[in-house]
Amino acid sequence: MSIGNSNSPEDERPSTEDRFEERTIERSSDEPSIGAALKKARIAAGLTVDEVSSITRVRIPIVHAIEADDFTRCGGDVYARGHVRTLARAVHLDPVPLVEAYDAAHGGRPTPTPAAPMFDAERIRPERQRPNWTAAMVAAIVAVIGFVGFTAFGGGGEGKRPVAEGSASPQPPKQSAGKPAAKPLPQQSPAAPKPEPSDSAIAAAPKDIVTVVLTATDGESWISAKDHSGRLLYDGTLNMGESKTFTDKESIDLVLGDAGVVKLYVNGKEIKDEFESGQVERLTYTKDDPRPGEAQAG
Repeated sequence: MSIGNSNSPEDERPSTEDRFEERTIERSSDEPSIGAALKKARIAAGLTVDEVSSITRVRIPIVHAIEADDFTRCGGDVYARGHVRTLARAVHLDPVPLVEAYDAAHGGRPTPTPAAPMFDAERIRPERQRPNWTAAMVAAIVAVIGFVGFTAFGGGGEGKRPVAEGSASPQPPKQSAGKPAAKPLPQQSPAAPKPEPSDSAIAAAPKDIVTVVLTATDGESWISAKDHSGRLLYDGTLNMGESKTFTDKESIDLVLGDAGVVKLYVNGKEIKDEFESGQVERLTYTKDDPRPGEAQAG
């Protein structure tokens, strides 16, 4: 027998718990961190930090910080967990193990705040509604406009009262100002001859020019009149009862298609030549006509 406190070989062996703890430390040291896993997956996917930022809408400095396992720039655990999940999906990684690793390293998943019951109670509580004065005013205005329009167009029957029995019969509509009532035209005999020029009018002809007046008394005649320069004054038909007057400073040239139906006045004097019916006459008169010795009226 040995003397003293000597340990047996079994006592010198490590316990089961020590061996499990050693294996856990070795395994955990072999696993990459959250940032390293995200960076390795990004490089494997062929993406740059700028491209990942454009895909996830996570700012470039935050992506660099997360890949370096610096979560202080995320603004809190809630935002950090969300960024890790978003970046993992962008580089084709399962986000669940990475989020669990973040929770284990930072004190577990954050506990939700107990503000929900209070919010629900406030939402269920009926809210006192204030009177909507704007809607009331609009409704009142619409009602007034409708009543005025209904009354103005006779819908209510108050604007138009029936005519009482025995009252005066309604008057015929008045003619508008400036438009007298049309009167039936009297029957006129067709082709009534116009009055011949009076002697006073003919005598008033000026003396310094030649004045010729033609009047169709017994029918119609074609006539032509030119001045001393040959300019055509008139070329057409002189209807029965119609008169034409021509003037010039020197002479008037006439062509009468039917001289027998035309009465002729020159410088205020009637020419008494006996023209036959259907006779064509070519005549020229000056301011000195009719000359002394010619047959003339008066």
